[in-house]
Amino acid sequence: MGVVLPVKRLTAAKSRLRGAVTGVPHERLVLALAQDTVTAVLASAGVAEVLAVSDDPAVGRALAALGARVVPDVPGGGLNAAFAYGAGLLAHRPVAALAADLPALCPADLSAALRQAAGPHRHFVADAPGTGTVLLTAPAGVRLDPRFGPGSAAAHRRSGAVPLAGDWPTLRRDVDTAADLDAAVRLGLGPHSAGVAQAPTRCSSS
Repeated sequence: MGVVLPVKRLTAAKSRLRGAVTGVPHERLVLALAQDTVTAVLASAGVAEVLAVSDDPAVGRALAALGARVVPDVPGGGLNAAFAYGAGLLAHRPVAALAADLPALCPADLSAALRQAAGPHRHFVADAPGTGTVLLTAPAGVRLDPRFGPGSAAAHRRSGAVPLAGDWPTLRRDVDTAADLDAAVRLGLGPHSAGVAQAPTRCSSS
């Protein structure tokens, strides 16, 4: 399985999260979220490659250092274009589109979801509130057809993707607001985000 994670330029990413951690530069927090996401994905069974799509040099350096392959974003394309572009580069294998703001992600949760997603259909995992999407998968040779954004869970369902109903709290906990970050802290953060937020670390990486 190849996993695609788009990451905006840090100055423009996660505007609703700005100021969530007092005294910490916004860009540092956003980068930490992406670093912990990539770290967990690379530790997940069944993941052969992580492809980060970003034009931010700091993001590229940090995620490449963790073992991700980094490619430039599609100019002016937006989130879904970035997902589709990355998926096209991984068309020789099953592919997953994953949110890059999952700092509490446990590899075991992602691995379990990917096992359930095996087969001939596209699948998706909704976020904790149930309206957004954190994961979308497609088998090799099937177009990913990402529809991320407001109401994306319903949009992916309408597109024919099959919802996965597993209890994966660390996979479903994306972080867009300070309240989301607090919820992720209660689950336990990855080491980069925990260091920035001075919070407990998450489950083991096994």
